[in-house]
Amino acid sequence: MRHRIHVLCVLSLILLGSKTLASETVTIAVTEQNFAHAETARNFRNWASKGATKEFVKMPGLPPRGKAAPTVQMNDDTLYGVAIVERVEGNVTFSIPETDNYMAVQVVTEGGHGQHYVVDDGTYDLPVETDFAMLIYRSGTEKGIDHAKTSLAKVNVQDIDFATSYQIQPYDYDEVEDWVKRYTEEVNSMESFTYTFPRTSDQVTDLHQWNLENAAGWGGASPEAFVGNKYANSPKMQSSVCYTTTFEDPENKFFTSITAYDSDKYLMEGVRHVSSDTWDKNPDGTITVSFNCGDSANNNIDTKGNDFTFTTRHYGVNPRIMDGEHDPIISAVKAQ
Repeated sequence: MRHRIHVLCVLSLILLGSKTLASETVTIAVTEQNFAHAETARNFRNWASKGATKEFVKMPGLPPRGKAAPTVQMNDDTLYGVAIVERVEGNVTFSIPETDNYMAVQVVTEGGHGQHYVVDDGTYDLPVETDFAMLIYRSGTEKGIDHAKTSLAKVNVQDIDFATSYQIQPYDYDEVEDWVKRYTEEVNSMESFTYTFPRTSDQVTDLHQWNLENAAGWGGASPEAFVGNKYANSPKMQSSVCYTTTFEDPENKFFTSITAYDSDKYLMEGVRHVSSDTWDKNPDGTITVSFNCGDSANNNIDTKGNDFTFTTRHYGVNPRIMDGEHDPIISAVKAQ
């Protein structure tokens, strides 16, 4: 009987959204079928604790390192601003101010789908498939952190319907973390892992792949030529080995970046990232990025003695990168 109650509660939460809550005495068991919803609920909980259901939460600087970060695989390419919003007549509203740095908004549903990703300034009124959604603003740091903060401060919060009625979902979040760890270990064991991030629930064709994506890279954006992004993860790499990768400039519309993470996919203290805004090119126009090869090595990323994986980000992805079978940066990695 208890199993049947759990199943009914899970179905209600997924189909009806967070307006339908189970009793306080019922904890929803995490399964393969509801993992994406559970991991999304965990991220909503993390940001709600910072006040995102009532105000536009702007990160004061670069993301915290380690698990102090509210979301996995955050990066130093952008500063984040977040609001949890309620749909009104099926839609959510927001706006993007006019700025002279990169700015985008992603609309993430309670199912974990980035249903919309927009980069042009203006006012938006967009349909979503769940009662609540998260608006993730990304303000580019290419002109410096202070500039990115100034741009985030221009966001008009009057255009946002905050989700003041949102309630934290009754999952066992220690259990969610256990599932995340298992899935992330699987991703780390692969030679390369490419994210697809289907935009709506009916576009999920491989549930296991979708769960891996949520565990290792929740909140990533779908690839869309010259608008959305494409992401890929390297295999786990040893800190004691010097690695290099040499590649042609991907020529993405906005930027390309390479960020190293610990085994749980969190940023590491004192570890730099490399991007198309900062890298030095070789005389022939190619780029070489090095890992743990010494300060004199081209575009060296020193992981401070930590084994790691790295993630490539192609923002405003070039179609030749989007349609390629393999990530050109990861596939060129060589141990020296």
